Amino acid sequence: MINILGNSGRILEMKQVIDQMKEDSCECKDSVFVGAIRTFASAGMVNEALNLFYIIPQFNCVNFTESFNTILGIVLKESNFKAAYQLFSDNCWKLEVKSRVRSLNLLMEGLCRFKNSDLALNIFQEMDFQGCYPDRESYRILMKGLCDDGRLDEAIHLLYSMFWRISQKGSGEDIVIYRILLDALCDDGKVEEALEILGKVLRKGLKAPKSCRLRLDLSQCRDREDSELAIGYLKKMSKQVGFWRRC
Repeated sequence: MINILGNSGRILEMKQVIDQMKEDSCECKDSVFVGAIRTFASAGMVNEALNLFYIIPQFNCVNFTESFNTILGIVLKESNFKAAYQLFSDNCWKLEVKSRVRSLNLLMEGLCRFKNSDLALNIFQEMDFQGCYPDRESYRILMKGLCDDGRLDEAIHLLYSMFWRISQKGSGEDIVIYRILLDALCDDGKVEEALEILGKVLRKGLKAPKSCRLRLDLSQCRDREDSELAIGYLKKMSKQVGFWRRC
C-alpha cells in the first residue's frame, strides 16, 4: 500500500498510512521503508526521509541495511558530507545494519565525485579496521577517483593491492577496474607503464575469448617513437583480450 501511494504521488496519504502502522505496532520489512524514503526524497522532502529512517526501529524492523544505504546515498547526493558522516557514525554499528561495505562505498563515491580521492583513500584503508573488506565496487570507485584526480602512482599501488586480494581466481571479472587505470595512463602519455601493467594483468589470469586468441607481442609497442601510435596499439591489444568489452 505504501509503495502504491508513493508511486502515484499521494504522499500525504502515504504518510498517514505510515503513522497508522506505527500506532498499530506493525512489523514492516526494510523494502517498505526504502520505497517511502525514495518517494520523500524525489519530492524534495529530504528531512521527512531522514525522520522516517530514524523511527524505523519503532516498526520492529530487524534489518534496515538497505534503508540505511538509501538515505545515506540521498544525503550524499545533497553534498552534505557532514550530515552524511554523522548519519554513518550514528548507525553503522547498529545490529540492524548487517553490512557496512555498501555504505563505505557510498562515502568514497561521494568524496571522489568532488575531487577528494585522498579522503576516499583514507576510508578505503580503514575498511579492514571497520571489520569489513573492499569488494570490486570499492576498487572501481577508488580507482576512478584517483585517476580522475591524477593520482596515478596511488592508482597503480591500488591495482597491485587488488591482485592478491580479489584476483586470485583470475582477472577476468576486474576488467573495468584495469581499464580505468590503463585509459588514465595512456591519456597521461605513460605508455610504458600501461604496457607493463597490461602484461601483469595478462599473466595474472585474464583470458582472451576463443574467437580472438591472438599472440600479443608487447615489444612491438616499446620500440615505437610515436606515442600516439603506441597508445593505439595498446588499445588494440586490449580489445583482442576483451578488455574493451562491456561488463
